[in-house]
Amino acid sequence: MSRGFASSYRIVLLSAGLLLCFGGFTVRLVWLHVVERDTLLRSITKARHQLNVEPAQRGDILDWRGTVLATSRSMIVLGVDPMSLRPQDAGKWPELARLMALPEPELRRIFNTKYRPTAPAARLGDGANNAGGIVFNVSGLAAAPPAASPADVEAEEGDEAFEGAPDKKGRRPIRWVKLSETVSESLYDEIEKLGIHGVYGQRVYRRVYPNNQLAAHLVGYVDREQRGVAGIEYYADFYLRGQNGWREGERDGRNRELPQFTTRHVPASDGYNVTLSINAAVQDLVEQELAAIAGKFKPLKATIIVSDPNNGFILGMANYPTFNLNEYNKVPKDEMGRMRNIAVADVYEPGSAFKIVAAAAALEEGRVTLNESFNCSTDKITYKGRLLSLPGEDHEFDHPLALPEIISRSSNRGAAQLGMRVGEERFHFYASAFGFGRTLGFPVGGEVPGIFAPWKKWNALDITRIPAGHTIAATALQMHQAMSVIASGGVLYRPQLIRKIRNQKGEVVFDREDGIEINRVVSTRTARLVAEMLVGVASKGGTAPQAAIRVNGVDYEAAGKTGTTQKLESQILSDGSTKQVYSRQHHVASFIGFFPASRPQVAISVIVDDADAHAPGGIAYGGTVAAPSFRSLGEKLIHILPINPPSQLARPPLLAAHEGARQ
Repeated sequence: MSRGFASSYRIVLLSAGLLLCFGGFTVRLVWLHVVERDTLLRSITKARHQLNVEPAQRGDILDWRGTVLATSRSMIVLGVDPMSLRPQDAGKWPELARLMALPEPELRRIFNTKYRPTAPAARLGDGANNAGGIVFNVSGLAAAPPAASPADVEAEEGDEAFEGAPDKKGRRPIRWVKLSETVSESLYDEIEKLGIHGVYGQRVYRRVYPNNQLAAHLVGYVDREQRGVAGIEYYADFYLRGQNGWREGERDGRNRELPQFTTRHVPASDGYNVTLSINAAVQDLVEQELAAIAGKFKPLKATIIVSDPNNGFILGMANYPTFNLNEYNKVPKDEMGRMRNIAVADVYEPGSAFKIVAAAAALEEGRVTLNESFNCSTDKITYKGRLLSLPGEDHEFDHPLALPEIISRSSNRGAAQLGMRVGEERFHFYASAFGFGRTLGFPVGGEVPGIFAPWKKWNALDITRIPAGHTIAATALQMHQAMSVIASGGVLYRPQLIRKIRNQKGEVVFDREDGIEINRVVSTRTARLVAEMLVGVASKGGTAPQAAIRVNGVDYEAAGKTGTTQKLESQILSDGSTKQVYSRQHHVASFIGFFPASRPQVAISVIVDDADAHAPGGIAYGGTVAAPSFRSLGEKLIHILPINPPSQLARPPLLAAHEGARQ
C-alpha cells in the first residue's frame, strides 16, 4: 500500500512537472508568435532581407573609326568580415596574402582586428535607410552592413563598416574591411577556391582608358563612383552611365544569397556607346607634334587643333602639358593646370592672325579694292578729325602695300587702316560674327567667351589696335574657328565632337553627319579672296614660307596666318603700384591655317606660349616656332585622312596677279 501511494505520488509529481514544462513552452510560443510577433518579424526580416545592386556597365567612348578611347572592365571589390572568420581557415591566410600580393603580417593584422573604438564622428544611420545597423565610416561616407554590396562602401582601401551598437568598452564590431577594389575575375576565382569564410567580393565596373593620355582633355574621366567629371565623360554622362539594376530577396546565415527567395528583380541597363568625330591616328600625330614642340622649345604651354572646316567637326585637339587619364588622381596639386583644356579655357591676344577679320570685313563692306595701296610706313593717321598713332611694325616696307600684301607681309598699320575704313560699329559686328567675344557651344572643357568689349566702350586707339589682334583676347578654338570661316566659304560652324550614339543593341539613337551653322559671316566670294591672299603668307616673301606643304613635288596650297603677340606682364612702379605692360621677352607664337586653299579639307592651328628662351634669336615668332609644326603635321595628315592634291589648273588667280609685288 505504501509503494502504491509512493508510486502514485511520483506519477502526480512527474505529471505536474510535465504539465508545467508544456505550459511554459505554450506561454513562450504564445509570446513569440502572438505578443512579440511583429517585433520579431521585423528583426528577422531585417536580418534576412537582402537588396543586391546589379551595376550597369558604362558605355564606351570611341573615335570615328571605332578605336576605343574609354571602356569599362569588370573588377571585384574584395573585402573581409573579421567577425565571420573561422579559426580552421587560418592556415589558408598565407596563400590569400600571396595571391593578393599583400604582406602576410598586414593581412593578419586586418583579420585579427575585430573591433574599433567608436569614432567621435561615427553615428547610427537612419533606420529607414540603413537596415541592419549601418553606421558612417571614418571618412564620412555611408558604410554598408556585412550583407550589403561592397560597392556601396566606395572609398579608400581599408575603409571599414560597422554593425550594431557599441559594447560596454565603447567598441563596435567591424563587419567589413576592404582588401582591394581591383581584383580581376580570374584572381577572384582562385580566392574563392580557398573557401575562407568571411572573405567575399562584389563585381563592379572600373573605367579604363586604353590609350592613357590620348585625347585626355576631350575624353575626360570619371570619379570613384563612375560619375563623369570632365570631358565627354561628363557632357555625355546621361547616355554613358546606364541604369543600375537590383535584386530583392533573402540571405542565409553565411551571407549567401538565396535565389529561391528572390521577390523582385530589375536587370541593369548598360550605358550607350558614344562615337566622337576625332580620329585616333590624327590625335596621336597632334600629340606627337606637341611633344616635339615641348622638347625643342620648352614652352609654358601649347595647343594644336585639327578640324574639318566644312562642318566644324574636331579631328584632333591636344594641349601641352597633359596628363594620363588612368592616373588623373595622381597629378600633384601644384600641377592641376595640366588637366585644364587650355584650347577653350585660356585666352591670349591673337595678334596678326586676327587680321583676316579686318581683310574680310573691308572686302565685304566694299571699303577696299584689291589693287588699292596703303602707306604702311607712316606712324600717324587722321581718323574722324583726330590724329591717331598707328601700331609699330615688325617689318619695313619700301613701297605702299595692296591688300594681299598687307596680309602676306603682316602689316599692323595696314590692318589698322582697314579697320578704320570699316568703322568701329561695323568692325565689331564682323568680329562678333567670326565668333569672338562669345562661346561657340563647344561641349567640353569649360569654354570661355574671351574678352572683346562692346564698340561703344572702345577708346580712341582701339580701332587702330584691335584689327591687328591687340587689346582683344580669344581662345585658341575661337581663332581656329574664325580661320575656318575663310576655309568654309564664309560660314561659322559650331565646333563639334559627337558623331553618333548607339545603344547596346547597336541601334543609333543620335546621328550627326552635317555641321551646325551658327551664322554666315561673309560671302563665299569674300572668303575665297581672303583664302587666296593667305596662300601668300606661306609663300616666298610671306611671313611663313616654312608653312608651305609640298609632297612628291605637288604644292598643296597651304593658306594661313602667323601671329606673334607680346604677353602682358606686371611692372612695379616707383610708388609701389603695378601696371600691365607688354613684355619684350615673352610672346605667344601661332600659325592658323588650312589646305588646300582652293578646296579646303583640313584646318590646323598651332599656338605656342612663351617659347622665347629656346627660340631662334630669343624671340618666338609664329613663322619660326609654329609654322614648321603646321607643315610637319599637314604633310603627315595627307597620308591619313587622305587629302587630295589640288588641281594644278586651279592656281589662285589673285596669288598670280600679286606675286611680283611680294618679291
